[in-house]
Amino acid sequence: MPALTFLLERVPTPLGEMLVVTDEQGLLRALDWHDHEARMQELMRRQYPGERPQLRATSQASSATQAMRAYFEGDIGVIHALAVATGGTPFQRQVWAALRAIPDGQTISYGELAQRIGNPTAVRAVGLANGANPISIVLPCHRVIGSNRSLTGYGGGLERKRWLLQHEQALPADASPPTSSAAQTGRLPGF
Repeated sequence: MPALTFLLERVPTPLGEMLVVTDEQGLLRALDWHDHEARMQELMRRQYPGERPQLRATSQASSATQAMRAYFEGDIGVIHALAVATGGTPFQRQVWAALRAIPDGQTISYGELAQRIGNPTAVRAVGLANGANPISIVLPCHRVIGSNRSLTGYGGGLERKRWLLQHEQALPADASPPTSSAAQTGRLPGF
């Protein structure tokens, strides 16, 4: 079984330590939070079946890390220029590409995301693909909310999702949109 080696950076942010994973070519492969490192590694194993993704710590700041620092300093659009590479199924990659097309400062529902990929009955499958997104923020799964405008389904936790949406001006700074009971666990209803 071949091993894939990726570079891992640990970057302080206003939301806690962020894990930035790039390959030797500088492509962003994963972005997650330190308290979800085990989940990130599991997602990577699932995305690259038959290969053993290995992470090698580096202290050299990648272009992805530099862009993420700019993002947290207020340059929201900087994430659009980041080159990414994902594994996953063709359906997952289709959903992740659609996530990237959600404009800054806007949110959409899971149903709307399913419609955007031309499969309006695949709401649950879209939710699962969204939850398997390996590159948080850059493939902005946090911009997907419940049809009733509730905050649901962010693996990094609802407080981070709320902060990101407020940072991107998709929610007013003093907003407390409804949260579902499933949102408290970071999972979609029925998942």
